[in-house]
Amino acid sequence: MHSGSRPNEKCEKPPEVEEETALQMLLELPAGEKIYRQDRSIVVKLPARRRTLTTSWLNGGYREDLECIINNQIPRGVKKGEELEGGDVSAYLSLLAAKLGFNPLKSTGMLTAANMMNVAIVSKGFRGLEVTAIITGGVEINGGRVGDPASYYQENGSHFPLNGTINIIIVINADLPEYTMSRVIMTATEAKTAALQELMVPSRYSEGIATGSGTDMIAVVCDMTSPLKLTDAGKHSKLGELIGKCVIEATKRALEKQSELTPISQRNMLLRLERFGVDEAYCWNVASHMAGDNRKMRFLKDLRELAVNPLLVAATSAITHLVDEVSWGLLPETSAREAALALIRQLPDILQSNQKPPENLLNDYDSIIDNLVYMTAWLVKNGTMGEKWS
Repeated sequence: MHSGSRPNEKCEKPPEVEEETALQMLLELPAGEKIYRQDRSIVVKLPARRRTLTTSWLNGGYREDLECIINNQIPRGVKKGEELEGGDVSAYLSLLAAKLGFNPLKSTGMLTAANMMNVAIVSKGFRGLEVTAIITGGVEINGGRVGDPASYYQENGSHFPLNGTINIIIVINADLPEYTMSRVIMTATEAKTAALQELMVPSRYSEGIATGSGTDMIAVVCDMTSPLKLTDAGKHSKLGELIGKCVIEATKRALEKQSELTPISQRNMLLRLERFGVDEAYCWNVASHMAGDNRKMRFLKDLRELAVNPLLVAATSAITHLVDEVSWGLLPETSAREAALALIRQLPDILQSNQKPPENLLNDYDSIIDNLVYMTAWLVKNGTMGEKWS
């Protein structure tokens, strides 16, 4: 088959690394590491004699000779690694390092769709020990729960998606052996997951709560010249505590800056039910088959108002947790359903509705979530709310 362009059809060039502007200093750490921002990149310039452990395609794994770590926002329009300048991720990062003025053989990097203006940097210390986490993040597209159904099967290293990603760089001003650096990755990953669970971030691939994204990256830096030698980065150690606190705080800050994802924004029934496939359109479809006037715009307006009622969010949280415990095998479905339906039946009283729902509104055949939607849709459409809602 002829692979050339059709007549009069423009040949599209692959997206290129954009013109680089000057590096802007953001922070210099006490041990000499310098953090810069350059347009679409965050660059951590390393002094000599730094150990690094990274998950990067470029000079990844354990190294003792790297000069910089780059976190780059991919060019607009790029969806896959083969669309990058150079034809793959490693080549692109090499080109990028050179354009930033670094030796590609002594550089490493990671990619993301997140904006570098939304980087979060958090440092915490104890006595002479200091830990810094440098994080960018986005999970609205690519957030998932470990063990979710796969999106692809990779052969010959030919495929790598470049959607939303949480990229973590951790700098520690102590000397850590290789095995302790690997433990840093474990502790930091747990901390990232804790931050996502505390925000109730939904998986985009299942009904679970996200534990990360499918493309998250991490780099760990420690100082071989430091007189402070540490061998434990687990949760019981002070180093592990500092790593956990830095990563949790920086992950939350990054998600707030990138996606406006906060504890307050998550205080919403519709967002809590999103991972179960419930949205405004689904609620309206349910309501439109109920008795009463079908005024869609009014319904959606009232639904949005009710969705942020803390009482309804609290009830929704309890009900969805029952569903989660069934999926984890912690509760028998019959017991969880009985408890959930009892709570759903109390919603009119909890929300001070002036009307009573029909006896046949709920049923034992549909899911717990569907029954919650039935009651919520009925309340919005027919239930006159009391002062506590209005």
